[in-house]
Formats: sequence, C-alpha cells, structure tokens
Amino acid sequence: MRSIMLRNFVVRLVSLSLLSLGLAQASSAAMIGTQQAIQSEAREAQISRVETILARADVAEQLVKFGVDPLAVQERVGNMTSAELLAMEGSLNKQVAGGDAIAVIGVVFLVLLILELVGITDIFKSV
Repeated sequence: MRSIMLRNFVVRLVSLSLLSLGLAQASSAAMIGTQQAIQSEAREAQISRVETILARADVAEQLVKFGVDPLAVQERVGNMTSAELLAMEGSLNKQVAGGDAIAVIGVVFLVLLILELVGITDIFKSV
C-alpha cells in the first residue's frame, strides 16, 4: 500500500516536471557596453536634476497656477528622450531665481522716490 502511494507520488512528480519543461522560457543575456552604461547613468542624472527642480514648492505652485498636475509632469519627465531632457534642463537652469535684478532695483528706486516725494523719508536730502 505504501509503495503504491509512493510510486503514484513519484509518477505525478515526474509527469509535472516533464510538463513544466515545455513552459520554461529562454532568456538571453548580453554584455552592456561602456557607452551604454554611461548614457544610462547620464540620463538618470538628468532626470534626477529635473525632478529636483520640479519638486520645489514654488515650481509646484506655478504648475498648479497654470493648471498642470505636478505628478503628471514628473511622469512625463520619465518618458522624455535625452535630447528633450537636456533642453528642459537647460531652460530651467537659465531661469533666474529672484527674477530680473535690474527690474528689482528699478522697483526699489521707484518706491524710494515715491516715499521721498510724499515726504515720508528724507533719503535724497543729502544728495
């Protein structure tokens, strides 16, 4: 009795093993060239830099102001080509954080001039 059960178990196990051999899929492996590895790392670095800029609170606020979901933007950044990432990174780096310095100086001068004309300050008295 025991040998019949053991025999049935072994027959089922061998049958299952033989059937599963036909289901095995072959996988191929190849060497990755140095250039491909460097390009992959450079792309990951570009994506990381762009996502860091887009993750800032002020940038996310502007995206929402324009009606764009910041999560959708980060999804699309992952799908960009290397050329598109390079162009976007370059345009983001060209943006001045505080705006145009000449415009800021002009506004400060204008405010001081108005305060002087109204009589609140005496900045230009010694000039």
